[in-house]
Amino acid sequence: MSDTTIKKPKWLRVKLPVGKKYTELRNVVDKYKLNTICTSGSCPNMGECWTEGTATFMILGNICTRSCGFCGVKTGRPESVDWEEPEKVARSIKLMNIKHAVITSVDRDDIKDGGSIIWAETINAIRRANPNTTLETLIPDFQGNTTNIDRILAVAPEVISHNLETVRRLTREVRIQAKYDRSLEVLKYMKDQGQRRTKSGIMLGLGETEAEVIETMQDLANAKVDILTIGQYLQPSKKHLPVQEFITPEQFKKYEEIGLKLGFRHVESSALVRSSYKAQKHLE
Repeated sequence: MSDTTIKKPKWLRVKLPVGKKYTELRNVVDKYKLNTICTSGSCPNMGECWTEGTATFMILGNICTRSCGFCGVKTGRPESVDWEEPEKVARSIKLMNIKHAVITSVDRDDIKDGGSIIWAETINAIRRANPNTTLETLIPDFQGNTTNIDRILAVAPEVISHNLETVRRLTREVRIQAKYDRSLEVLKYMKDQGQRRTKSGIMLGLGETEAEVIETMQDLANAKVDILTIGQYLQPSKKHLPVQEFITPEQFKKYEEIGLKLGFRHVESSALVRSSYKAQKHLE
């Protein structure tokens, strides 16, 4: 069954973003051609997050070396690294007057450092230009290479996030070049190295069972993850994996309650939740 044939339930309807602050930011983004995931990914929470002073930026280009079955980012041979990008992102955050910035990237398995040097330089550039802005980094797995992960740890973003995305059984289909256990090891390694806040997210509606979701939550709790986000998978195009099920608000609430019992500091669990949703709240 495909996302186009299952009728979307009413709880997935999104209000169009409105308000003075949103309009001002939208004008700044358009005028300076700033690259935010919020706009390129048509995020349903864009208006809410921007009004609260949070935005997400993607670095290292917009072509990924991996071809995950859920993701709308283009796959192929990426362009060469833009060494001016750290300053461009820092300037964008300043222009938008962002209080809490989330930085993410495509996977760059084509380069030896996995993009970790640009990652570290971007964080340093943001700090220089925006000393009062807090940071979350949503990182790839860097193929489990701890030298590359250490570069992120060394610049100490307030939160480091790495998404598990789905349950163990579906990982090969959903995250073709990723490994379930490797992602858990990355998350646990960061905590073991003293990272104050770690975070991960999963999508539902790909055919997982309740027992598998709870097992995944337990695995993340065992990896000492602090913050968990759980949202509804939506099919980006007909070429991507179809939605198998729309999860009810009651079921999302149940997972939130289970997560808090498992010891997560924060659990965001509802249909429209995305990785960066309420990101600033996760600093508490």
